[in-house]
Amino acid sequence: MSEPTPSPIPVNRPLPPATRYSWQSVRPLPRQLYITDADDADAALSTFNGPCGIDIEWKPNFLKGQPENPIALLQLANSDTILLLHLCHMRQFPKNLQTLLEDPARVKAGVGIQGDAKKLYKDCGIDIRNCVDISLLAKSVDNARWKGKYSDPIGLARLIAAYEDRHLPKDKITRSNWENPLNLEQREYASNDGHAGYTLYTRLQLMVRAMDDPPNPRCYTFDVVRGRLCESSGMTWAPFNPDYDPGPPPPPRPVPASESSSSHTVTSSRPRRRPPSREPVSNSPMRSLLTASDQAGGDQASRVQQKRHRTRPRRIT
Repeated sequence: MSEPTPSPIPVNRPLPPATRYSWQSVRPLPRQLYITDADDADAALSTFNGPCGIDIEWKPNFLKGQPENPIALLQLANSDTILLLHLCHMRQFPKNLQTLLEDPARVKAGVGIQGDAKKLYKDCGIDIRNCVDISLLAKSVDNARWKGKYSDPIGLARLIAAYEDRHLPKDKITRSNWENPLNLEQREYASNDGHAGYTLYTRLQLMVRAMDDPPNPRCYTFDVVRGRLCESSGMTWAPFNPDYDPGPPPPPRPVPASESSSSHTVTSSRPRRRPPSREPVSNSPMRSLLTASDQAGGDQASRVQQKRHRTRPRRIT
């Protein structure tokens, strides 16, 4: 008895990496600090240097139509430190955190950072400067790998799989309550997200330095001024790279059989109305009536003419 032939694996869908991404596998091992007090945050930030990865978390809403909850947690990561700043437990916003976020000389890199930066202004009134969108950076320096619309985001898990060959799971922990004191699972998840952003930024910066003609940083870097995305000059910023090649358009989506059958013209069950029949003119009752009337009138006129002819006196010559 022959064994069944296994189904082939699609070429365009490679298997995800088997090894999970974890900040704890980095050497030297970064220190992880979970902070719930503003003064402790300022002390930790006083020695926090260089570019950093950034991410935020907030309590999800499960009822449709409810407003979004404010930021609960902010994660920062650099080469040797991961800070988990539980803002919702602090009496005030840390001063050194505001200084770092508003510093135009300090890079803050993240995936989905455009939305995070707007939310920071909305919830905390902070104008964050020198934001690097890692998705746009990857498309700018590695265009051969990434295609499609330039502004379409690439998920953090896909980027980690591409550049670190690691699996970054996104499970139900993402929808947990981030306002409660963080458990070990939440701390691990939040640390991985923040550290992954820093790892990707440093990896892609090495590719930038190796390029003969690197892209303009404005293609992936922006500031936030009063909640508005801007260039360093103050002009409105939007994702744009004139040298980016989106590649050919995707093939048309195959139409399922159910949609295909429903799209056909449906004939009505109502019987078609036939146009009124048109009989030949000679067979029309009205025509027969008129013909008989005309014939009767003609016979009467003939009799009158004959009568006049009989009664007309003969001329005497």
